[in-house]
Amino acid sequence: MFQLRIHGRGGQGVVTAAEMTSVAAFLEGRHAQAFPSFGSERMGAPVVSYCRIDDKEIRLREPILDPDAVIIQDVTLLFSVDVFQGLKEDGFVLINSHKSFEDLGIAEYVAKFPKGHVMSVSATELAMKHVGRPVPNAALLGGFAAISGQLRFESVEAAIREKFPGAVGDGNVAAAREVFDAATAGLGSEEENGSC
Repeated sequence: MFQLRIHGRGGQGVVTAAEMTSVAAFLEGRHAQAFPSFGSERMGAPVVSYCRIDDKEIRLREPILDPDAVIIQDVTLLFSVDVFQGLKEDGFVLINSHKSFEDLGIAEYVAKFPKGHVMSVSATELAMKHVGRPVPNAALLGGFAAISGQLRFESVEAAIREKFPGAVGDGNVAAAREVFDAATAGLGSEEENGSC
């Protein structure tokens, strides 16, 4: 079973990101579940969402404490929430930021992960460019598919279009494709873990 935990703030599409991930997995004939963890928080409050993917029925229902991957949609959470808690040693990290790992203060931590398992991407900027709104979830889903290998891009695209028809879907797919292509190109380089 592959377990993904997504950290962000209310209004950034954290719950929708997990839902689209599970839909993409379903489209590939796999079992998946997605669910959020939040109370009555307002817009901008920390939110966590979970997604499990497996080739057999998933019976677990509790929050993910030992994820195989984490997506951090809001970099300010690095300093207020333990977003890396329980992350496996060979796990994947995807961070929405244009800053270097050194500037974020996590270079030493992410250096221990295998080559190609950690990436930062300016997903909010790409969402603004392609969709006109600062919602980074679809762009990050493209990056997740590339670095984790858990989903094909075609499935990601179909899941995005199912959630966002028309021009909004086109823009979100374009943002996801840009990140997917950059991440895929980066995986073929000599760079250990990087950004796009």
